[in-house]
Amino acid sequence: MIDEVRLRMAEEGIDALVLRPSPDFRYLGGEGDGFLILTRDDPPAVAADPLEAAALIPSSARRVGIDSEMRAWELFSLRVEAELVLASTVLAPLRLRRGPAEVAATERAAGAADAVLLMARELAWFGTTERAMARRLWAMMVETGCEEVLSVVVAAGEHSAVARHVPCDRVINPGDALLVSVCGRWSGYCAEVARVFAVAEPPEDFEAMYSVVLAAQHAALESLRPGVAVAEAGRIAREVIEGSGYGNYAGRRPPGRGIGLGQDEGPWLVPGDETVLVPGMTVCLEPAIYLPDLFGARVADVAVCAPEGGLRLSTSSQAFHIIDH
Repeated sequence: MIDEVRLRMAEEGIDALVLRPSPDFRYLGGEGDGFLILTRDDPPAVAADPLEAAALIPSSARRVGIDSEMRAWELFSLRVEAELVLASTVLAPLRLRRGPAEVAATERAAGAADAVLLMARELAWFGTTERAMARRLWAMMVETGCEEVLSVVVAAGEHSAVARHVPCDRVINPGDALLVSVCGRWSGYCAEVARVFAVAEPPEDFEAMYSVVLAAQHAALESLRPGVAVAEAGRIAREVIEGSGYGNYAGRRPPGRGIGLGQDEGPWLVPGDETVLVPGMTVCLEPAIYLPDLFGARVADVAVCAPEGGLRLSTSSQAFHIIDH
């Protein structure tokens, strides 16, 4: 891997990389805190702070790649006499290609997220609040070995129609649509899974809308083949929703994005992203429909590009589930 990174550094005219704890940092084997420095010739080195990191950068360096998550004070503390560019110029193309071990780690993460949502079906939801249930799911994620909880969404009733809703003190009642999503990091890799439920009985027309979201995801999944541009997979998902008559209510976020060492690391299933799918590339497929003030549905699953089409790594049932307790 290091040889590949150095080859890319030479192609981009970058003399050194300085990485703080981040997906790029973990990609090159960084652990814990500190800064990882990689030059074209020396072995990777670790520094405790930006000043120590600066001392490890060759004085002859004219172009230095810095971590995209570098904080302002860290950046100013480097004090290097060189042009600063993003390290992602070198690392982003390499990170798109996942090896078997990386796919296996992502699959373990997806399985753990799946397990949390399967256990969630058995919880008592009536009369509790979104916030209380989000806390329970958070604790359950930690119990599964989650290294870092990145997000937990519990959205009931009209709140399920709000993209990225923050759980609040709304009480969950019979007749509510319920959108539940968990995202965390296991074995160093991220996974997000989202499912929609109904409490006691679904709202009118909810199941029909949910079936469209599911069809959009399945169509995008089928298109995750080597050689296909990710923009095409996104177009296919959007066409399903638009063809159903729900086009004006489709989620404004992309219907999918890359996921791996980071939860949002590209590529993005949007027009203009011509990144070509390759075997092993992992994405989170998450089409959504939101009917304001009524209800919404978003289904999220981690999938991997394979010759026969995408394979879901989060494999729990997507059948519409009614919670009766």
